[in-house]
Amino acid sequence: MIKIGDFARLSQVSVVTLRYYDEVDLLKPVKVDDFTGYRFYAADQLPLLNRILALKDLGFSLERIKLMLADGLTLEQLRGMLMMQRHEVEKRLADEQERLSRIEARLRQIELEDKMPTYDVVVKTVPAMLVAARRVTIPTNDQVPQYLGPAFREAYDYVRQQGAKDTGPCLALWHSPADVYENEDAEAIVPIDRPLKATERVNMYELPSTQVAAAVHHGDFQDFTQGHAALLEWIDANGYRIVGPYREVYIKHEKGDLSDTTTEIQYPVEKA
Repeated sequence: MIKIGDFARLSQVSVVTLRYYDEVDLLKPVKVDDFTGYRFYAADQLPLLNRILALKDLGFSLERIKLMLADGLTLEQLRGMLMMQRHEVEKRLADEQERLSRIEARLRQIELEDKMPTYDVVVKTVPAMLVAARRVTIPTNDQVPQYLGPAFREAYDYVRQQGAKDTGPCLALWHSPADVYENEDAEAIVPIDRPLKATERVNMYELPSTQVAAAVHHGDFQDFTQGHAALLEWIDANGYRIVGPYREVYIKHEKGDLSDTTTEIQYPVEKA
């Protein structure tokens, strides 16, 4: 039998690690002295410890290693688990490569503008939601409030008449590209808590979950278009493409005062 300190030196593993492997029932000593509490190991446990260390080096968690050792894996099962682990590592590498690309794009932006970016862009997945929607065509961009405002009121009025509740801030879904300023196709959307029957003017459907690049504009709504410009520039610089109607989520908009607003701009994207 080999004392724990000697076993640690032979295997080049710390005593603390061996004690932890004992606690989690991954590698138990062959004997524990009843009086001193010293742990003793056998030389024939070294191959098992080496297997644990080799699997750990491949990225397997101790919990998974414990299951692999306990089940007595066949060669085919081990091959399958290694292929799964390879896929997970490849995914992490791809995620880190994307993060590196975003860092490089931010550095290029700082070098070009020589100032802190006004807008920070995040890529996230927005959940699906039930919505009541009033779709309108806006003749010219300067008429957006005259058309979108009544559309929101109509959607809200119908939701409340049916005894339903809105579940979050309203949003506009723009089916026309951001650089179109005439005959804009838009929906005034109210998230709702339960399905309702559609009418000729107010539609009901589930807005699907989607991945978006998002930026938040806070301040005077007159400067709102700067958020769009920054977001579109970021999408292009980071190798994404727009894959659907963009959204404007009106988080804070006080009636009659557009000097202090908060709006999140969301563009559905995928890697180009």
